Parts: sequence; C-alpha cells; structure tokens
Amino acid sequence: MNPLLGVGLALVALIGGGLLLGWQGVIFAMTGIVFWLLLQMSRLMRVMKQAGAAPIGSVANAVMFHAKLHAGMKLVDLLALAGSLGRKLDGEGKRYAWQDAQGDRVELRLEKGKLVEWRLERADSSGAAS
Repeated sequence: MNPLLGVGLALVALIGGGLLLGWQGVIFAMTGIVFWLLLQMSRLMRVMKQAGAAPIGSVANAVMFHAKLHAGMKLVDLLALAGSLGRKLDGEGKRYAWQDAQGDRVELRLEKGKLVEWRLERADSSGAAS
C-alpha cells in the first residue's frame, strides 16, 4: 500500500471517529490503526522467520522465481516469494542473487527497497533474459 494512502486513511478514520462518536470514536479508530500495524508486523516477522531458516541465496526453482518477478516489487514480497535471503553480490548498488539446485541463477537489483532490474542465468547456457 502507498504510505500516503495509509496515512490518509488513518487520518480519515481518526477525524471521522471523532466527529461521529467523540473521544470514543477516536479511541476506536486508534485501535483499528494499531491492529492494522500489528498485522503488518506479524506478516514481516513470518516472512523473515521463513527466510532466515533457509540457506542464504537458495530458491526452489530459479526459473519460476524469475517468472513471478515484476518491477516495483518490495523487498518483503521478494523474500516471501524466494523463501530465503538473497546472496549479496559485489559491486555498486544493492544486487542480490538466488540459485537453485540445478545451477540456474536469478540476479536482481533493488533501489529504495524496490525491484528495478533482474535477469536469469541458465546453467546450461549463458543467455540472459529479463
């Protein structure tokens, strides 16, 4: 969700609750906001627990992982999709790689926590796709 949209909805809930029900409406809106934040934190912790338990840089199937990627994906979505933390590559920028048991490898580049570029390297041929 867009952060500005989230903040806007929270403000609308607080103001609407205050206008309709007074201070009790504000408290009710705040409980809804806190509940939503707890759900987001729970999702993040679940993804990080799963990714931390798997070997670094491994993915079940690199080709399927590559097929599900699209520009603008957030880091938490990438970790949930891969099921593990990526192996950091040398060089400039935030570049990470995942490899499967067959030797296929997916390299990607992140900017501001979002996916901007990725490519697939097959084990049998050095061709790249993106």
